[in-house]
Amino acid sequence: MSHPSAPPLYDDKNPLYPPPPGGYSQPPHYAGGYPQPGGYPGGAGYPQPGGYPASGGYPHPGMAMPTMPMRFGDNGLGDGSAFQSVDWDDRKVRHAFIRKVYAIISLQLLVTVGIISVFTFVHPVRSFVQRNVAIYYASYAVFLVTYLVLACCQGPRRRFPWNIILLSIFTLAMGLMTGTIASMYNTKAVLIAMLITAIVAIVVTIFCFQTKVDFTSCPGLFCVLGIVVMVTGIITAIVLSFKYVPWLHMLYAAIGAIAFTLFLAYDTQLVLGNRKNTLSPEEYVYGALTIYTDIIYIFTFLLQIVGRD
Repeated sequence: MSHPSAPPLYDDKNPLYPPPPGGYSQPPHYAGGYPQPGGYPGGAGYPQPGGYPASGGYPHPGMAMPTMPMRFGDNGLGDGSAFQSVDWDDRKVRHAFIRKVYAIISLQLLVTVGIISVFTFVHPVRSFVQRNVAIYYASYAVFLVTYLVLACCQGPRRRFPWNIILLSIFTLAMGLMTGTIASMYNTKAVLIAMLITAIVAIVVTIFCFQTKVDFTSCPGLFCVLGIVVMVTGIITAIVLSFKYVPWLHMLYAAIGAIAFTLFLAYDTQLVLGNRKNTLSPEEYVYGALTIYTDIIYIFTFLLQIVGRD
């Protein structure tokens, strides 16, 4: 018994009932034709298995779509997932950011070492600086103003060429201030402090590249550490203004050297990324500013320890 909605069954192979000339006519309710061998008609077709369109597609569950089109090879998207594409692009941007930051720091340290060398090895300049303490206070004032502008004002810090101009002024002021301090110490002590500072900076940088410890996950601890250094410095300055106490001076220098070594690790991880807190790729000036300041402060504290005599 045939179904009422199905076409009548025809047995084309029965010789007793040959097909009429021109073939059998189609029923009116199947005017669209029967499916051809090999599939359904292309015009009315059905969606692909699974419900996803063949081209373009939807993002896989749990994966974010890239904000910029990713190109691999000659054309279009590659075989990698959207997550891998974004991760590859982020690594590329981060590596360029790291190279830019450390290139700026290298120039800053080169200028600072040059100023320290002149103030230490050129005796007329050294004598002039020792007799004119106003150079130190003037450079300190310029250093403080430019540091506050770069650290607190996002506009000048990100706007070229003002960020480079302010950073250059800051570097010169910091170099003059550090050179003035170094001129008060023995040449041997200055060289030893520079060598130890270079070793500390290299070791801390390598450690931050390799370690899984995330210093950026506890900013409150570093805030407390900074307050301790500041309070210790104020107390030391007040006491030493009345009477020189060698052990208090050495204690303050040791606390400062340890604290700024930890600050260097913290700021280095902010630049390297892949941590809880990271710097934006646009903040290359701020990254260079913080790491350079940490290194210079480590040098000045070590100089106080090495050149205590």
